[in-house]
Amino acid sequence: MKLALAGDTMLGRGVAEVIARRPPAALVSPELVEILQEADLFVLNLECCVSARGERWPDPRKPFFFRAPPAAVELLVHLGVDCVTLANNHALDYGADALLDTLEHLADAGVRAVGAGADVDAARLPAVVEAAGLRIAIVGLSDHPAEYAATRSRPGIAFDPLAWGRSPPWLSRAIEAAAADVVVVSPHWGPNMVAEPVPRVRSAAAALRAAGATLVAGHSAHVFHGVADDVLFDLGDFLDDYAVDPVLRNDLGLLFVVTLDARGPERIEAIPLRLEYAHTRPARGEEADWIRRRFSAACAALGTESRVEDGRAIVELRR
Repeated sequence: MKLALAGDTMLGRGVAEVIARRPPAALVSPELVEILQEADLFVLNLECCVSARGERWPDPRKPFFFRAPPAAVELLVHLGVDCVTLANNHALDYGADALLDTLEHLADAGVRAVGAGADVDAARLPAVVEAAGLRIAIVGLSDHPAEYAATRSRPGIAFDPLAWGRSPPWLSRAIEAAAADVVVVSPHWGPNMVAEPVPRVRSAAAALRAAGATLVAGHSAHVFHGVADDVLFDLGDFLDDYAVDPVLRNDLGLLFVVTLDARGPERIEAIPLRLEYAHTRPARGEEADWIRRRFSAACAALGTESRVEDGRAIVELRR
């Protein structure tokens, strides 16, 4: 089975302005859509709410608020997205009504959502899907912000601080109840704009694996990180209008395609991406070379080897 994974996907602010002028499909290149058709299942982190309602979360320290128009869901359908995680620091940017609208718009489009819900039980509930003969459970959670946490009586995200060496107490129960062949845990963790996973994130990754995750696919840094064992520490960005760091180059990213079975991941293909303003396409030339070199170095720092095959960075996890 081939699982496509993309990182932070922001469809609000400047991206929303483009959606108002152009069809949502114009935000990605046809070549990228063709690549995604290789996958049996596609999961990404949707880092915004989707709604025409709501008021900004009342926090004077919060600098960014992301809300996409309902038409943005058309892009997810065009890309073939099967499931999104909403466990992140933007799901409640426009309050509970906007989050509930997001869940409704996604459901109407046939896109599953994890990591947020009308209450804490719904936020923690895995999505269970069938693909290529496998039963796959997808779980989303975030280590920030605590004030966005769902409760028994309030919509929000599946929050856990991911303390050192400890997984959320509810996670192993949710995994067991899902009775899946493969469990993908997708945490939104750690600080923004760092080139490698911080020690706390590496400790949390081991705890999530011990709790029953077959594959851990993280995000939050806005920069892709390396791979170690069955952990993709950060998927980086996939689509946005963000300012570009000239050193970390958050405009140069990766789309990950993981080949896996009930025994776990076997092979990871990392496909170089170029994130232009509100438009994503495969990277070419020197940009693609830079991405592959950086990914190779990031993997090597974690004790993992990568190689290049047909323009993609390849990590073999089982030989």
